[in-house]
Amino acid sequence: MHEFHLPDMTCGHCASKVNVTLKLVDPACEIQVDLPRRFITVKSGEHRDVLVEALADAGYPTL
Repeated sequence: MHEFHLPDMTCGHCASKVNVTLKLVDPACEIQVDLPRRFITVKSGEHRDVLVEALADAGYPTL
């Protein structure tokens, strides 16, 4: 289970883009979005660094 703070995820469109990005990396991953806090929780077998890189490439760097 991975948690990420994505300060640039500000709306539903952003959350959708994050979801699509992570599903491209791991189609079986489970994602929970907390938009008001700008946090996501990801259950995935992928290494955290792979997810961080995919998010950054999509325009959502993590803190």
